[in-house]
Amino acid sequence: MNKTDFLQIANYWEEIDKRTPKMDRTKLYESIKEYILANDTCALATAAGEFVRATPIEYTFHQDKFYIFTEGGLKFKALAENNHVAIAIFDKFQGFNKLKGLQVMGTASLIEYNSPKYQEVAKVKNLNLQALAKAQHMLHLLEITPSSMDYINADLKKLGENVRQHYDC
Repeated sequence: MNKTDFLQIANYWEEIDKRTPKMDRTKLYESIKEYILANDTCALATAAGEFVRATPIEYTFHQDKFYIFTEGGLKFKALAENNHVAIAIFDKFQGFNKLKGLQVMGTASLIEYNSPKYQEVAKVKNLNLQALAKAQHMLHLLEITPSSMDYINADLKKLGENVRQHYDC
């Protein structure tokens, strides 16, 4: 296979999306948000040049953004050069009639330690700020701002909707 073949295959869902009906935007977002809030773990993908990292990590969803507390790690190697990230949230595969998952594309930024936003998200997460200050390792806070989401939910078929939906934020 050559690059053209790969690009043709890559366009598969874009071509399908062009000819399939779209779910009501508000209902779609509510369904996506419900799925996000029903979970708390994702795979965070970061990349820069030849370096690619996918980190399984816990998240908090607050005010339409994802927040991740982290001690650090190799994900920051990529983030130093490229703030574009992807998040994958998914259920264990139990057959196509139960398929559920979400792919989020967005940008990451580092929230300054002890800033009002850091304190707000720590409170939402029920983290004790005094205990955080005394912790052996500082917890950094990543804020992921979604730009688009691809949602797959087999339950949408029961509502007369397409199982796969795209949402631009």
